[in-house]
Amino acid sequence: MLNKESNEETHSKNMNLIYKKIIDEIAIGVHVIDDKGKTIIYNPKMMQIEAMDRHDVLDKYLLDVFMFSDNESSTLVKALQQGIATSNVKQTYFNNKGKEITTINNTFPILKNGVIKGAVEISNDVTKIERLIRDNMNRKGNTKFTFDSIIGDSTTMKEVIENTKRSTRTSSSVLIVGETGTGKELFAQSIHNGSNRSSAPFISQNCAALPDNLIESLLFGTKRGAFTGATERPGLFEQAEGGTLLLDEINSLNPHLQAKLLRALQEKTIRRVGDTHDKAIDVRIIATMNEDPIEAIANQRMRKDLYYRLGVVTLFIPPLRERKEDIPLLVETFVHKYNDLFQMDVKKVSDEVHRSFQSYDWPGNVRELEHVIEGAMNLVISEDVIHYSHLPIQYRNKSPFKKEIYSIYQTESFNVEETQSIVPLKDQMEKTEKSYIHKVLQLNKYNISKTAQALGVSRQSLQYRLKKFGIQTHKS
Repeated sequence: MLNKESNEETHSKNMNLIYKKIIDEIAIGVHVIDDKGKTIIYNPKMMQIEAMDRHDVLDKYLLDVFMFSDNESSTLVKALQQGIATSNVKQTYFNNKGKEITTINNTFPILKNGVIKGAVEISNDVTKIERLIRDNMNRKGNTKFTFDSIIGDSTTMKEVIENTKRSTRTSSSVLIVGETGTGKELFAQSIHNGSNRSSAPFISQNCAALPDNLIESLLFGTKRGAFTGATERPGLFEQAEGGTLLLDEINSLNPHLQAKLLRALQEKTIRRVGDTHDKAIDVRIIATMNEDPIEAIANQRMRKDLYYRLGVVTLFIPPLRERKEDIPLLVETFVHKYNDLFQMDVKKVSDEVHRSFQSYDWPGNVRELEHVIEGAMNLVISEDVIHYSHLPIQYRNKSPFKKEIYSIYQTESFNVEETQSIVPLKDQMEKTEKSYIHKVLQLNKYNISKTAQALGVSRQSLQYRLKKFGIQTHKS
């Protein structure tokens, strides 16, 4: 009899271990409360969905931890208090840090002899999907950027942003000067969306994208019969009536078109190609260029009189290398963006990655930084931190951080003198590899995982090499 009870007890313990393992490993959230509304089961997936630690939730009354809107009630508490089971119900609520969470829930009361002993909720996270849908719905017309989209806390950026905001009060022409990738169109759209023209069209055209004969008809429109096949068609000026026309890379327009543009700005009229009549327009012009205007004028790529007319308000967007203090904030923004887009949960970049970003000059500016983050997140598999080995190879090849590492690790001289005995290439390669690994190990204070990440190899591969070369994994 005792043996039978012992077997049943062992079986019960084994089953509990199995149930616990299943609950911990399944890819859906599980939250169970007892008859008093206190949490008794809270699995890792639920912790991830709600961005909470287990000790913040277990043994605590549910409504003391989570907040619900006035018109929302907890499906889990409803199941406990009313015995109501619900299926595929969307619920939005807030964790103890105020973070909004949206889940699709299946919730059931736990009954014993007809008495409710608790409730269980099985949840799927749709927070990211909801946010993407909401962001898309909030976009204004054909523009998506506002001043809230501009990332930067540096003194130089704050000054540019403040000057840009002031320009929204008038309809004066604006010239935005900045290197490729600094976000000139972002500023242009922010001006439009912050002005009283925000409900009117915003039209953007890259002046370098089309040949001169096409760009002229595209900007000013055509009169039927102006040339073979020409139809009656309004140009971008007419299409942007009442709104804003952004002319990107204005310095690429030929002098003839620059003169025609100057006339349109001064007289506030345009004439279609092939027409004999002028048409009044009400359009704000924002122009951008990726070189110094004075240099463009000196090299006859821009008319001086057009510059003075366009540059009533001139904004100079600083390159990223001159505001590196903004890099951490930009990195955080891009990681968050691609977490939403790729349905990932990357938390941050490593200290090594931050150091490499600070040592790089960013010729492609903010756009290049975003592409580097996007490329890195395509290489992240199960990690929640972006390491140097995740960064795109084209970035690592030109980063001075790589050269800096090599200069620290480099201890061997490969100059072969005539009197020097030459060793087989294999032996020299192994000697160099051993020295290099040892230096990296020292640099990372003998931490195997960090050393493997720095070398761009797996932990198992590094362990093999350490054993092969007899390298000690502790300070001697």
